Amino acid sequence: MAWKLDTKKPIYLQIMDEVKARIVSGTYSPGDKLPSVRELAVEAGVNPNTMQKAMSELERTGLVISNRTQGRFVTEDEKVLKSIRKDNLETVLNDFFKTMENLGYTREDVKKIVKDY
Repeated sequence: MAWKLDTKKPIYLQIMDEVKARIVSGTYSPGDKLPSVRELAVEAGVNPNTMQKAMSELERTGLVISNRTQGRFVTEDEKVLKSIRKDNLETVLNDFFKTMENLGYTREDVKKIVKDY
């Protein structure tokens, strides 16, 4: 099944976000071997070159480690993993508050809604 990708953001960034989400959620655990670029490209329904770009960027961030003979693995570096979790949290919260603001809610309204929830 192809991943849900849209035209609002570059595809490789959306792929990176999806892989990060899978790592944060535990779908891919620290030290896990990731599927090959070709396997992920087929799963996502994208060109392998696009997937390769996303995976190379994830390597650059330190979230994914490459072993030339064995493939790519999720890092076991807790600092990197905590940083990714924090970044994801900030992104979700920023999106949430922007959405609520666009709907006309004040910060006080949002606090009350969250507390009541």
